[in-house]
Amino acid sequence: MLQQKKPAILLIYTGGTIGMQQDSNSHALKPLNFSALKKHIPELEKLNVTLSSISFKTPIDSSNASIEFIQELAALIEKNYNIYNGFVVLHGSDTMAYTASALSFMFENLSKPIIFTGSQLPIGVIRTDGKENIISAIEITATQRNGKPIINEVCIYFEYKLYRGNRTYKYNSANFDAFKSPNYPFLAEAGVDIKYHTDFFLNPSKKKLQINKLLNNHIACLKLYPGINETVVKSILFTPNIKAVVLETFGSGNAITKPWFINLLKEAITKRIIILNITQCNEGFVIQGKYETSSQLKAIGVISGHDMTFESAITKLMVVLGKNLSHQKTVQLLHTVIAGEMTLYNKLN
Repeated sequence: MLQQKKPAILLIYTGGTIGMQQDSNSHALKPLNFSALKKHIPELEKLNVTLSSISFKTPIDSSNASIEFIQELAALIEKNYNIYNGFVVLHGSDTMAYTASALSFMFENLSKPIIFTGSQLPIGVIRTDGKENIISAIEITATQRNGKPIINEVCIYFEYKLYRGNRTYKYNSANFDAFKSPNYPFLAEAGVDIKYHTDFFLNPSKKKLQINKLLNNHIACLKLYPGINETVVKSILFTPNIKAVVLETFGSGNAITKPWFINLLKEAITKRIIILNITQCNEGFVIQGKYETSSQLKAIGVISGHDMTFESAITKLMVVLGKNLSHQKTVQLLHTVIAGEMTLYNKLN
């Protein structure tokens, strides 16, 4: 049975297309005031929730999302965590998966929903997808069973589907179905009714909420391609003050086997630079050792990212490095599933 008391939901506006209007002179899209946003969605008043709203003092285009922006959002949710039953974050779609992934690692033992949504068209446009996205995101956030939220994780709601935030990436800039979660099923689907796929939910944690506020962005990305040369690889691996590198490999985690490449990786690992292996493919696993072209990576200590998205890999590293743990404990955490961000192909990979 659903709880009869109206759930209290905080709607947080950070910026993004959903709250944009066209400048009369330049015709560029610029953020509008949040009070104007509410005027475009009078249906919000009809929802069976106690809805409060707050806007960032300076809403941003999500392309300008930064560590400071993510920390500000996390602090805002932390400040209001004990007041509200759940949170809906209006965020630009371009970097939504990054911010959602980051918060999933920052808010350990989460027991309330934090649901991100936005739109591909501004809210004032006749064919906007923003109205449905906001209304359904609020409904899902407010859904409770036995007096507790049905969702206990950070999610993205877009175009009738609810996804785990750290399993999602933006794949389309031209259509309303902007996001995909190729390696994990969606959690709910909105139609005439909202259908919840509870088998795929994270189990509620009985541990105390822990918020990891510090982020470390001394991370580089090394995307392999045929013909990549030693100078390029060396410049990335040994960037000053670098702590970790996301290595984007081919197929199921395969890479160049030339001695110069393996030796550079080995040297970096010897210097305690973490190398996290994820696949360039949108779907599938890194399986180090499946082919000869990945067996050497496993042997020298490259860490498998299994089926993590790039967005999840980057932000997990930021949060884990921000804990400032010993090298051994940092590596151990990267092998550990923290917020449902990956499926372990096997415990030895």
